[in-house]
Amino acid sequence: MQRPLVEDSEELKRFRAEWKAEVEHRKAIAEPNIKGIVDNSEHKPALNLPQHTLSPPTKPQLHVSALSNVPLSEAQGSALAVYRSAVAHEQRGDLDEALRLYRQAFRKDPNVDRAYHREEIIASSFSTQLHDTQYAVVAEVPMHRPKGTSVVWAASLANIVAGFPEMLHFEPEIEEDDVHLQRIPDEVLIKILTRLDPTSLERFAAVNRKARVFSLDSTIWRKLVTATYRPPQVPNQEALHAVLERCLYDYRRVFIEHPRVRMDGVYIAVCHYVRSGLSENSWVNVNHLITYHRYLRFYPNGLVISLRTNEEQPPQHVIPLLKPSLRMKGCLFGRWTLTDTTIYMTNLVEGSGNLPNPPDTDFSDLSDIILANSDTIRYVFSMSLSLRSRPLGRWNKLDISSFNSVNIETGDVSPVVLKHERSFWFSKVRSYA
Repeated sequence: MQRPLVEDSEELKRFRAEWKAEVEHRKAIAEPNIKGIVDNSEHKPALNLPQHTLSPPTKPQLHVSALSNVPLSEAQGSALAVYRSAVAHEQRGDLDEALRLYRQAFRKDPNVDRAYHREEIIASSFSTQLHDTQYAVVAEVPMHRPKGTSVVWAASLANIVAGFPEMLHFEPEIEEDDVHLQRIPDEVLIKILTRLDPTSLERFAAVNRKARVFSLDSTIWRKLVTATYRPPQVPNQEALHAVLERCLYDYRRVFIEHPRVRMDGVYIAVCHYVRSGLSENSWVNVNHLITYHRYLRFYPNGLVISLRTNEEQPPQHVIPLLKPSLRMKGCLFGRWTLTDTTIYMTNLVEGSGNLPNPPDTDFSDLSDIILANSDTIRYVFSMSLSLRSRPLGRWNKLDISSFNSVNIETGDVSPVVLKHERSFWFSKVRSYA
């Protein structure tokens, strides 16, 4: 038996009218956005699919079909375009729209996420190939510069510099002021920059865009590399040429990434330990905090000075004394070499022994001195340290790997126990430079 129809109440009619108005209002807002997105899309959607294809992210994307032998179907291309648009919305913080587009993309193609990641990997490898190509050739600076000035920069900076305007200038902070640096010819400015140390050079590069471009000139970094990487920093010049070829003759990259021993300062290790003391009261325990320092100063000719002092001799008093003419207890003189990131210090002999004392000696004949004084010098020391960089490019940390004593007569090697040693950290000394 059919039930009689019941007439809708006024409240139900009002609810339906409000719900319909709200749906139409949302539809009116969404249609212009979808229309604009479809017009800007680089991929045409399939004929039987709704027109919801969104625009790709603002950064340029490489299509996978142009870089891979695996072609994409029209439906897969449409799903991939929607997926990229969802990623762009998620990056902008529009999570609701991103979620809707993610669902739409997966309905079109369940494996759209794999295709997207494959496209990103191929685009990344293609970008790396472009950067390697920029390494292999002399890059053209987007500014007016003197002829013969070649600039080779790292790939991370190449993208930044490529976006600079064609003409660069030193602009004053106040428009009415005159910039005297702007009057200096480019050749003279580069000649001035070659006399700066790397820290000052990078500080100058942070001034503006033109300063950054000038700081990347290869002649500046070539001079630093050739002056720094000499034996014992590198075994020979052939090894340096191998490093340059590996870095595609980017001298700035070589100076930052290849290990080097700093000689414009001193490596200092601050060591502590606690020693129990004596007390007249049995209820009171007395502990003494003992502090001592270790110093390492390296010279370009292969000489190294090692010194250990107590807390009575602060660093500000010791650092000016770290010279070949130093003669005091705890001072060792030896030779050093660098292999990869390991520093080997050999023939470390006490400086208070029978060593020559001219103030300008370089101890180049240290082995002969030890053999000539074998009756008084019976033991020498050897040490190996691991060279690290914190942060990248500073090479400012040394960790002791081994410390041994060597009997000259027998050649026996005995390890020296180190209990309270700490890492060496580099401290720049202005007078050393």
